[in-house]
Amino acid sequence: MMRTHFRTCNLCEAMCGLEIKVEGDRILSIKGDKKDPLSRGHICPKAVALQDIYYDEDRLKYPVRKTEAGWERIGWEEAYDMVVEKVRAVQAKYGRDSVGVYAGNPNVHNFGTLLYLPNFLRSLATKNRFSATSADQLPHHVAALFMFGHGFMIPIPDIDRTDFMLIIGANPLASNGSLMTAPDYAKRLKAIQKRGGKVVVIDPRKTETAQIADRHFFIPPGRDALLLAAMIQHILSEKGAQTGHLAPIIEGMESLKSALEAFTPEAVSAAVRISADDIRTLAEDFANAPRAVCHSRMGASTQLFGGLCQWLTNVLNLITGNMDSEGGAMFTLPAFDHVGFTGSQGKTGVFGNRKSRVRGLPAYGGEFPVSTLAEEILTPGEGQIKAMVTVAGNPVLSAPNGKLLDEAFEQLEFMVSFDIYINETTRHADLIIPPATGLETPHYDLIFNVFSIRNTAKYSPALFEKLPDQRYDWEIYKALTQRFTETPDDGSTPEKTLAFALENGPYGRKGLNLETLKAHPNGMDLGALRPCLTKRLFTKDKKIHIAPDFFIQDLPRLQKVQTDTPATDFPLALIGRRDLRSNNSWMHNSPRLVKGKNRCTVLIHPNDARAAGIEDGQIVRVESPTGRVELPAEVTENIMEGVVSIPHGWGHGRKGVRLRVAQKSPGVSINDLTDGRRIDALTGNAAFSGVPVRVEAI
Repeated sequence: MMRTHFRTCNLCEAMCGLEIKVEGDRILSIKGDKKDPLSRGHICPKAVALQDIYYDEDRLKYPVRKTEAGWERIGWEEAYDMVVEKVRAVQAKYGRDSVGVYAGNPNVHNFGTLLYLPNFLRSLATKNRFSATSADQLPHHVAALFMFGHGFMIPIPDIDRTDFMLIIGANPLASNGSLMTAPDYAKRLKAIQKRGGKVVVIDPRKTETAQIADRHFFIPPGRDALLLAAMIQHILSEKGAQTGHLAPIIEGMESLKSALEAFTPEAVSAAVRISADDIRTLAEDFANAPRAVCHSRMGASTQLFGGLCQWLTNVLNLITGNMDSEGGAMFTLPAFDHVGFTGSQGKTGVFGNRKSRVRGLPAYGGEFPVSTLAEEILTPGEGQIKAMVTVAGNPVLSAPNGKLLDEAFEQLEFMVSFDIYINETTRHADLIIPPATGLETPHYDLIFNVFSIRNTAKYSPALFEKLPDQRYDWEIYKALTQRFTETPDDGSTPEKTLAFALENGPYGRKGLNLETLKAHPNGMDLGALRPCLTKRLFTKDKKIHIAPDFFIQDLPRLQKVQTDTPATDFPLALIGRRDLRSNNSWMHNSPRLVKGKNRCTVLIHPNDARAAGIEDGQIVRVESPTGRVELPAEVTENIMEGVVSIPHGWGHGRKGVRLRVAQKSPGVSINDLTDGRRIDALTGNAAFSGVPVRVEAI
């Protein structure tokens, strides 16, 4: 008998609503849910691939242990006991910080993991924690913490009501929006244009987003902060700050003006390769638009000046009256109010209270930058990591200098991975524990509602029952927490926690609860974003700190960029790129998503190709001071001269990997070229963009 199931897709940040028709255990179709209040029927190719993940023969369903004869299945209790025994043995021998933890990106897409993983990690009692945050959005959190008092008070573009959208280092047509949950991004951008507004993109590549924009400016990787500083300087000197209803609570405006005086359009023009006239025009158009918003993302975050970029993005929105106002950068009020709950408990985020052992890099939220993980394993001494716990992560492909991490993981005395695949990272593990996943789990999106362009809520029950001998993620972490802490079961479940949070959240008094959500399988619309910053500030003085000394003191480093000359041995700058059918490293075992032409190519400008004797489609060698890879060249004018681009997340040709589909089209890993020593010195975030390379014909 056929039945219809409604669900939120959790494969990326867009939270698209799905309508899935099934008969027995067979999926008949996956389509967009036209009644979903956020996505309104839109889906991307990834959603259809949910069935590939569910049926994937490579997906692990039970714990497996590495033996001399290969991987063998073991029971759940034996697996739990092995984790506790091995971790305790390592900590007894070397100290509690001898165990390291790495949490990957998929964790924030899973309801049960988000609720139960933190307690498990705390039960390990180690300070050596790392995650994908410091290879991604860390600068956003740091800017939010210093300016608004909470690391999750990240402003979200009110795209559906803006008249001018400036997009820097982001490609939402490929990413579906990041730190900006907005399904059907192309339609929303075109709607800006239809109502007479403008879309401008700043990027070293003419991305899919740039191709539908009103204007696109090429900019060298890592120079975005100079452009933002010059725009702000020009607006402040010519028009002055227009901060609207936030004026009484902004602190530090004079310090800001003084600090940016030297960053005139003329001073930065040569470095950003944009004329001073164009910089002034861009600044004036932004400032004079009735409603405008600047959004900078991955390319602006994962570079040498990621922290300054995110601070200056917020500043630009603030000084033009576009912060906390309709059509500008606003703040969400989700039904499960993560910011409100954590803020009321004083858990707003902490930066720099601890430093990493080897390089002294700052911690944020109890985590050290992942760029230092390999050296923390390889460098002898007290506190050296001797055992690793990885959770839904593949840092060998997603963190800098993956080959060094390969080497480091091989030297560990014990490694356990919580994952559904034997991938480039988990192949090093002694034990892999896989949770039930995807369509066999219920879902409520805790994190991406915090970053959504509209307040909505939706609960998705599991489509299929898990097998009797499978375990949910939360069951695994809860069982291990009980063993490490030697405490009894507290009777909690994700549903009980969700029910409590909804009833005590901002819409609870209006009758929103879990039963209400279950009665609305398509989701509930809670309304457009509303101004709320005056009531949601978490700084001690309840002020917006527009010019924290933390950022001001980093400006001299930015000024030096204007006179830096490129290294002649490696004259090109390397950047990454996204694709609509990928999400980092974990979508390449889906036949639906990897079919078609090879997407793992190096984009190179015709002039650079001509100078190196390279033709379109030719296999070339890309080399950096860290390593080298070989892949096909794609000659195109859609990349800035002097810049080349390789997509991230590929490189599935390593031995021991069990991803049969991915290994047929392995590609190469861009992170065999990146360097863990190349970071944003301010925040510790990995600086993937702008890695110096050379490209040679073979």
